[in-house]
Amino acid sequence: MSEEQRKSENRTRPTTDEFRAFVASGWAPRRTDHPARAAAAPYAAERRAAVSAAFPGERLVIPAGGLKVRSNDTDYVFRPHSAFAHLTGLGSDREPDAVLVLEPTGDPRGDGDAPGHEAILYFRPLAGRDTDEFFGDARYGEFWVGARPTVEDVEAELGISARHIDEFADAVAKDAGEVTVRVVRDADTSVAAVVDRARAAATEAGSQGEAEQRVETEHQSDDELAAFLSHLRMVKDEWEIEQMRSAVEGTHRGFDAVIADLPEAVRRGRGERWVEGVFGLHARHHGNGVGYDSICASGDHANTLHWIKNTGEISEGDLLLLDAGVEVDSLYTADITRTLPVSGTFTEAQRRIYDAVFAAQEAGIAACKPGNRFSDVHAAAIRVIAEHLHEWGLLPEGVDVEATLDKEHGQYHRRWMVHGTSHHLGIDVHDCALATREQYTDAELRPGMILTVEPGLYFKADDLLAPPEFRGNGVRIEDDILITEDGCENLSAAMPRRAEDVEAWIARIWAARR
Repeated sequence: MSEEQRKSENRTRPTTDEFRAFVASGWAPRRTDHPARAAAAPYAAERRAAVSAAFPGERLVIPAGGLKVRSNDTDYVFRPHSAFAHLTGLGSDREPDAVLVLEPTGDPRGDGDAPGHEAILYFRPLAGRDTDEFFGDARYGEFWVGARPTVEDVEAELGISARHIDEFADAVAKDAGEVTVRVVRDADTSVAAVVDRARAAATEAGSQGEAEQRVETEHQSDDELAAFLSHLRMVKDEWEIEQMRSAVEGTHRGFDAVIADLPEAVRRGRGERWVEGVFGLHARHHGNGVGYDSICASGDHANTLHWIKNTGEISEGDLLLLDAGVEVDSLYTADITRTLPVSGTFTEAQRRIYDAVFAAQEAGIAACKPGNRFSDVHAAAIRVIAEHLHEWGLLPEGVDVEATLDKEHGQYHRRWMVHGTSHHLGIDVHDCALATREQYTDAELRPGMILTVEPGLYFKADDLLAPPEFRGNGVRIEDDILITEDGCENLSAAMPRRAEDVEAWIARIWAARR
């Protein structure tokens, strides 16, 4: 559902019939060619086939979502719901208020044609030049936001059927009493309401208790669809992997640019904002933009795990923890962290912390292989973290590594490493979030999965249990790891990780700027 701007009647402008006729005339003919088939189209078709097989004979409704108002003037740049993007191949700024419907075909009982689904995209197509929308609609009109695709354009690009969004309500209500209808509820509440009305109209009136039970059952069926579509993204196809490679490549360029401008960030003041802006420039140029709000945390700010205010200074001697990723136009995003010495070299204490985190990350990456469980990655990395904390004498007296790793009575190490080591990555930076514990944490790693490995150590400036020389330093190293048939590939391996390599990276870029 698209939000509406609040307007007074004093903002309305009169439109005459004479003006409508005038503005509709004198235009060159519209183009008659159509877009080429999108590279994502055959892969999206395979994903829809998997959904079709899981829900035979059911009508499945996957909304794109609507526009949201910014400053009561314009709309935020539109980002379609992840399930919609995955099943259509449509990415950045495509198509607000659209709805993908997988309409059941054949006979699900197996008595006739093989069951399946026809994919139909209901959306708002290009309006004619003789309509008020053409010149007068600030949200959808061609004068305001550019020409929209036609029905024929969408069918050519995606290889699916397309229809006007005005036909959606009648289509979803058709035979609603005979066909199970599921909807991804959180994608668009107005679409979910249309589905609910169709369900209610097709159901005989009963007691209030029966009605409440029916609604609960329907919502559970919707939740099952949303969870299936989330889990469907866990193993990436070859097209998705190439999108991730592009996102990582763009992120590498952004980090290079930040390193080149570190002296400027120090000189100008409010350097965290400068770093944020430099990375954002390259993210927007390479793809759709940043995949999430960049963490540009200098000094003690690095110990606030989700520091996205980015209001601080960057000073000589600081460590800059930069957690950022480019989202490409298909919406696939990288998620990479490097901790950079602002002066170009680590202090002795900073290097001790950094080397411990690097060793933990190496252990976590080594655990990224088929047959291991997702949870094995964290277990491998956190053991190394615990070993270093024990060696430094930071664990309570009498607590050894095994004791702190005890989930029932230990966990003292979490004072300095509170977060998990990994998450799945793809269209969402924390992808597949609706997968169950059995499908996620306890599941075996399989070729095609992409996950982060990102241990850290964080010593707050006011932490009296930390060595004084550690206080005010936070370190995280994060890479994007593709599970392969015989192990893994670090997609971001070209971005240096070892302390000495990071120092050489900075020196090389600064030398090139002189």
